[in-house]
Amino acid sequence: MAYASLISLKTTIKSLLMTSNLPLQSLICDHKEELLALHEKVSSLGVFLNNFEKNNVSGEMTDLEVEVKEVASAVEYTIQLRLTEIEMANTKNSVSGKIEGQNFYHSLQQVAVDIDRLRKESTKIRDKGKQASEESSVRDFSSSANDGLNVKNSMVGRGDQRERLLEDLTRGYSGEPKVIPIIGMGSIGKTTLAIEVYNSAHVRSHFDVCAWATLSQQHNVKEILLNLLRSTKGGTFDMLDEAELADMLRKSLYGKRYLIVMDDIWSIKAWDDVRRFFPSQNKGSRILLTTRNNEVACYANTENLSLQMSFMDQDESWNLFKSVAFANEALPLPSELENIGKKIAEKSHGLPLTIVVVAGLLKSKKTIEDWESVAKDVKSFVKNDPDKQCSHVLGLSYNHLTSDLKTCLLYFGIFPEDSEIPVNHLKRLWMAEGFLNFENDLEGEADKCLQDLINRCLVHVSKKSRGETKIISCKVHDLIHDLCLRQVQRGNLFTVKDILFEKSDEKKAQINDCDPNHVPSVCQPLSRHNMQPFKRWTGDEIYGSPYGLYRALLTPGHHELRDDDDNNLLKRTRSIFSLGGFFSTFVLQSELIHFKLLKILDLTHIRIYSFPLQILSLIWLRYLALFCSEIFDVTPEICRLWNLQTFIVEGYPPSYLTFPEQIWGLRRLRYLKLHKFHLPNQPSVSVDKARYMSFSNIQSISYLSPLCCTKEVLSGIQNVKKIGIKGNQNIRESGIFNNLVILQQLETLSVRKFYNWSAVTIPTTLKKLKLYKTFLRWSYLDIIAELPNLEVLKLVLNACHGEEWDPNVRVFTQLKVLLIQANYLESWKATNDNFPVLERLVLGSCSYLKEIPIEFADINTLQLIELDSCPPILAESAARIQQEQEDLGNDPVDVHIIPIRHVLGEPKKKIIFSRHSSLDKWIKCQSSN
Repeated sequence: MAYASLISLKTTIKSLLMTSNLPLQSLICDHKEELLALHEKVSSLGVFLNNFEKNNVSGEMTDLEVEVKEVASAVEYTIQLRLTEIEMANTKNSVSGKIEGQNFYHSLQQVAVDIDRLRKESTKIRDKGKQASEESSVRDFSSSANDGLNVKNSMVGRGDQRERLLEDLTRGYSGEPKVIPIIGMGSIGKTTLAIEVYNSAHVRSHFDVCAWATLSQQHNVKEILLNLLRSTKGGTFDMLDEAELADMLRKSLYGKRYLIVMDDIWSIKAWDDVRRFFPSQNKGSRILLTTRNNEVACYANTENLSLQMSFMDQDESWNLFKSVAFANEALPLPSELENIGKKIAEKSHGLPLTIVVVAGLLKSKKTIEDWESVAKDVKSFVKNDPDKQCSHVLGLSYNHLTSDLKTCLLYFGIFPEDSEIPVNHLKRLWMAEGFLNFENDLEGEADKCLQDLINRCLVHVSKKSRGETKIISCKVHDLIHDLCLRQVQRGNLFTVKDILFEKSDEKKAQINDCDPNHVPSVCQPLSRHNMQPFKRWTGDEIYGSPYGLYRALLTPGHHELRDDDDNNLLKRTRSIFSLGGFFSTFVLQSELIHFKLLKILDLTHIRIYSFPLQILSLIWLRYLALFCSEIFDVTPEICRLWNLQTFIVEGYPPSYLTFPEQIWGLRRLRYLKLHKFHLPNQPSVSVDKARYMSFSNIQSISYLSPLCCTKEVLSGIQNVKKIGIKGNQNIRESGIFNNLVILQQLETLSVRKFYNWSAVTIPTTLKKLKLYKTFLRWSYLDIIAELPNLEVLKLVLNACHGEEWDPNVRVFTQLKVLLIQANYLESWKATNDNFPVLERLVLGSCSYLKEIPIEFADINTLQLIELDSCPPILAESAARIQQEQEDLGNDPVDVHIIPIRHVLGEPKKKIIFSRHSSLDKWIKCQSSN
């Protein structure tokens, strides 16, 4: 966590060197040399610490790391607080501003001394080679087998995976040995499955030689060779060197059909270090890997033979639980215990180790009271496991992460358990917190961190886009969430407090009687008095509360920043954000200005009726989210928020919100989202100042009025990659979008409620296009087909009008995903030539369409047809396409059917058909109903 504190400090210094905030600009110029020197020293210390933390695999912070974390936090706090005081003093009088400027100079001198002291200390450690000692590299096979789950019990419910793995191991291949990775999070049963097939009589008789080695995070090649030789030859070889051992292993395997199991392989380097020892001429040989890292599996596996282990479903969980808790007992089971046991199994969330641990501990406790107690809180029961199996296994995954990945993973702990977290929201919070290196592409860094956590099976994808092209939301397993909470509660990265808005019954009654357009005076302000001890809230508890929940993150406390001072507590608060629930009605009063160093302010569950002027004093704010149901004026002083990266205003005001021209002063802005807004032309300024009056870092902006798509406006957002434009029925001018060609970085365009526009003006860089209520003629899509990079096209709710779509020879050369939803299309005469690389076709509420073109059976790339709330005749059409593909000898397309829901709010239930026979049976069943 020390490295994360250094990155945050480095980001703050870098932002100062790039500031365009006019009141502070001259001061920063006066001290630019000192700031540059400080930035270089912090960067140097960061390089050392990053390497130091990589070798500290224990997970515990050393004295040096604790000191670095405290000093870095204190330095950042000091710099930000001094500059905030200067900014406030400058608004009052120039004399106090000069005094504060002198104080800032002295503060820079002092923090430089502190950083220099740490650098000297780090240099001594580096020179003496006192990095954290490496843990034992490899355990022998017998110990790894004993550490694993009981094979018989844990394999219950994994029969399909066992059979598939046995087939992949023993069926005939020619050529080099095949590598088969088993991938999954810690404790999901990878090793247990590997042990099961390794000890199988069928496998033992099929291979001439079987050998096993279990690796750890810090692998040792000699120990790996020793363990493999012990498996193949027996005896002791400790006196031989690595080269002799390698030669002996090659000779023992040469000319034989062998099976090598490399259990718990952590890195690509570990695979590269050992793969060269296995002879490549042996036909039919196999190398079985178990790993928590999908990147390792992809690197080692060239035949797409990997086996991804998923969580158990409800039935599998119960069968496993039953096999452990009631082992060797006569059936039937006591009905009372069976009902409670099923609840316990369900609350284990499909993780085999959790199920086995709980069932094993309950095996000797067969009273209803004991089982009901466990059913109330399965996770707490697992935590009390005397052997600490779950926490140990998952702790290894956490300790192996790099510093930046640890920081990003721990952030999941601040969300309620079982939360499904929108990915874009999560990444923007990471950026605002300063977790990512400011000098790199922030969005790219965030994407990489998330994908790395997913590859390591620590974060799981909850929802993907319709085209499977991007991740929409993600979550972590309960035990990972618990691990994050334990680390967070240590306060190494930040401390957490909950903000609760409790009111007396008398005040509640007064609030309920308030006019909704009038802010009640009895409502509580946002202040320190609302901060309560951190609690492990669940989603149900939050949404069941009449006031919702807000959470505050604070800079870790140390000798300079103590909780016993109310003012310090407010200054230490770095983030306040909503976790959901009902809308609150408390007032943003002047106390808000005491949160001087706030980086994140998310008030999306507070109704506001005017822009809160107190926010303008929060000059370090990077993320601001508000909610309004009425139009309000944004003050020209908005430019004082010069660090702002994300600005969101949720709600559905009746007309466009108009920004003042000073909004262009927010040069750091990356994400701007409102229901609909008008952006003014850039102000007329000198050439020198022009570069300070544009959104040079903007990535996403929506929803912009078509009337402000002028050259002046669009030239200020030239680097935007995603833009949303929303018109209304009164705007029909076709030439408004002609200026879009200015946006040569544009990849995603969403157009809503705008008519008679020209697709000729769309930049050729576009990859994704979504149209909503645009009422284009179907023939107009021939022009869109000419976009050379278009991969995703979504036509939603009367995007096109007319009953027939008959494309001409124009081809969507790169289109992979096509979605058509809620329109009056009846006849579609497309061929495979129109969509040569289409992978996914999604039809939603296409009530009038008579069939899907049978020519789609000739699209070799087609993988999925999804029908959502469509008539059965389209299912029949999909069945014909499946049958046609089978007749041609191709793998038939998968068909997903979401039936029409008859009850409002009823959850969607997807039916998946991978073969024509099952789909045909379903169609006949529907026809008879």
